[in-house]
Amino acid sequence: MDTSLAPIGLTGSQQGVAMKDSVRSKKKAFAVSTQRYLPIAEIKEDTVVLKNGGLRAVLKVNSLNFNLKSELEQQGIIAGYQGFINTLIFPIQILIRSTRLNIDPYLKSLRDKTQAQTSPLLKEQTIDYTNFMEKLVDIADIMQKNFFIIVPVDTPSKTKRGLLSRFFDWLNVDDSRSKALQRSHEFQAYAKLLRDRITLVQSGLENVGITMRRLKTDELVQLYYTIYNPISTQKQKFNSISDLNIDKSALF
Repeated sequence: MDTSLAPIGLTGSQQGVAMKDSVRSKKKAFAVSTQRYLPIAEIKEDTVVLKNGGLRAVLKVNSLNFNLKSELEQQGIIAGYQGFINTLIFPIQILIRSTRLNIDPYLKSLRDKTQAQTSPLLKEQTIDYTNFMEKLVDIADIMQKNFFIIVPVDTPSKTKRGLLSRFFDWLNVDDSRSKALQRSHEFQAYAKLLRDRITLVQSGLENVGITMRRLKTDELVQLYYTIYNPISTQKQKFNSISDLNIDKSALF
């Protein structure tokens, strides 16, 4: 290291520490500047709270094999779904998300069974099968589809405004203490309306044989984390928020 470029009064080791601190501060500043563009303020009580005061619930929908139904059943499903859509007085978002198949929990269960296996032959066959499944998923790049319905609730002041005005609200992503206090004050009232809308959606789709469930807080955090961090989540799997090993404030 060229000590002639070091600030006056700093030794070589002190300069190294100062440089590391500078790098850390730049990384932290970059993370904050990136997170400020996310519309999510926080996730609590199984609900996504947006910075503009809106609430979102995410329902994970179980797939229905439409092609295996008879023609009469298919017509009944279509008619029931059409009736459900006509009863809605609020918008919903239907999301189909394709991701690489994650069979890590299944492989872990196989390895646990291998350790408990007493027969040497069965133990060897289980190991071979586990290795085969792991290589198959990795080479074939097998994808899985998840289906979600997002149920929204927006504050009246937002819904009455024009499209252009709401668009500029999305651009103005800065949050403030006053906005956070207002969201906290209005949360319970809008959460009740959100639950009523969820009940309406669930009852309407269950009439045509489609079942679903509302994602919990941990599941919502994991879902959004994998969406915004697709590469890192493929390399390092996690099953809970504690596996992320980061501060909660870094997520939102």
